[in-house]
Amino acid sequence: MRHIMSPLDFTVEELDQMMDLAADIEKNPEKYAHVCDGKKIATLFYEPSTRTRLSFEAAMLNLGGSVIGFADADSSSAKKGESVSDTIQVIGCFADIAAMRHPKEGAPLVASMHSNIPVINAGDGGHQHPTQTLTDLTTIRSLKGRLDNLTIGLCGDLKFGRTVHSLISALVRYSNVKFVLISPEELRVPSYIREDVLEANNIEYEEVIRLEDALPKLDILYMTRVQKERFFNEDDYLRMKDFYILDNEKMKLAKEDMFILHPLPRVNEISVEVDKDPRAAYFRQVQYGVYIRMALIMTLLELHV
Repeated sequence: MRHIMSPLDFTVEELDQMMDLAADIEKNPEKYAHVCDGKKIATLFYEPSTRTRLSFEAAMLNLGGSVIGFADADSSSAKKGESVSDTIQVIGCFADIAAMRHPKEGAPLVASMHSNIPVINAGDGGHQHPTQTLTDLTTIRSLKGRLDNLTIGLCGDLKFGRTVHSLISALVRYSNVKFVLISPEELRVPSYIREDVLEANNIEYEEVIRLEDALPKLDILYMTRVQKERFFNEDDYLRMKDFYILDNEKMKLAKEDMFILHPLPRVNEISVEVDKDPRAAYFRQVQYGVYIRMALIMTLLELHV
């Protein structure tokens, strides 16, 4: 039995197989419509989510399975003080697989250590968000046809953004990937990512403050929002939240075949006028998220067509 706590839990070869499966699901959805007949996924969301929770639910329903779970901690026994380890052992009596989002780093890992069903980390604090990373990799591969020989720009909240940390860790395993890290000084990527991931793997990267300086050289621009919920100080958040706004004027600096990704939700960092640009791929990214979660569920449950 396998769990997924980090995108690094799968080898590059396993990820490629999963992305191949996602691509086949996209082309032939009817072929997979009953592969999870009789199976249930439990979505255990101790923290609010729209995309991730509904994406898991859509994925399981598309495979013919069903869904149980809760959408916030207040509607679970956590409010009464039940531990994560007890909760997952109870859930194992009801469901075949679980997806857990939790504000505390490591909570899904604790659950996996006490679980008799596969556990998927659906986001733990500012730590990891592996299925968003699988979504991002699938989207980039689908749009660009490859995951190597790319220059990736990551813009916005690089300090608290778990999607950014996970994506960097996953992409360094592919050859000739370069990063341009675009952020204000206060939201720079943490030193452990810089030293233990980028420098330890001899990955070429540069840190810049101005988005305009980075745009002309990028194959992919990954925008992120400044996350209010990660700030302790409201004034700091208000000062940072509109630091970057991507609009049509800035898009004139970008390559014709550069694509914009965003884990969503967005606030102000991408102007709605950019939505009409064919390079805006963030809503397609959501759709790819359903396909790769379908592939992940099948992989962890060892189901084949």
